[in-house]
Amino acid sequence: MAATIEARALHVDRAGRRVLNGVSLALEPGEALALVGPNAAGKSTLVRALAGLLPAAAGEVLLQGRPLASWSRAAVSRRIALVAAEDEAPGHLAVADRVALGRYPHRGPLGRLTDEDHAAVARALALTETGHLARRPLGTLSAGERQRALLARGLAQDPALLLLDEPATHLDVRHQLHLFRVLDEVRQRGVAVLAVIHDLQRAAWAPRMALLDGGRIAADGSPAEVIEGEAAARAFGVVIRGVSVGDRGERLWRFEERG
Repeated sequence: MAATIEARALHVDRAGRRVLNGVSLALEPGEALALVGPNAAGKSTLVRALAGLLPAAAGEVLLQGRPLASWSRAAVSRRIALVAAEDEAPGHLAVADRVALGRYPHRGPLGRLTDEDHAAVARALALTETGHLARRPLGTLSAGERQRALLARGLAQDPALLLLDEPATHLDVRHQLHLFRVLDEVRQRGVAVLAVIHDLQRAAWAPRMALLDGGRIAADGSPAEVIEGEAAARAFGVVIRGVSVGDRGERLWRFEERG
């Protein structure tokens, strides 16, 4: 079976500057990957390139085994959902209507929503605990509520690949825990999940982690392998110490400035 998404020696330029330098990465159906790295490492650029929003200067992206460039934009939108912090939807738009926009790749901008579509929207609202916000205008939401509404829109797409750029940024602790539980549920349905996460401890939610530094994949493996490796210490410029806690040997990390 082909990988859900694969980057092969991917190079991407932005504003005349090389941001990604030969990135190779693949996700299988149902796999979760936490993408970490220092500021300006190229994480958001990689996410947008995988979504087909930024062109490759060299190399390629494959979606389900086919070059991403060979898919129509509508077909890509049916298979890839991108949830990013920025949302250009008008503030007067109701949450349920924003979430319903996730169904338009399946119906087209002029197509009427079916019972299946309404059911997908209802599931997404329930999963993200935003049902009580359904009729609220986006402009009246807190940052955390808006973030959950964005996730609901992505889930309503029923994608094969869910790309998330800092999905926990505005969430309190309870909603962060709920977010990662939802992502686990999504994975169990065969959806591949790639999430950019700044907090390394939170990023350890995923069984697999990739470290992006200077536009290159510097490490790829389990969270413990990546976080405790020399590449992470060098990328973040800190000393990282890990300890095992609990009966299951879960890891906690302490970060110290280098003297």
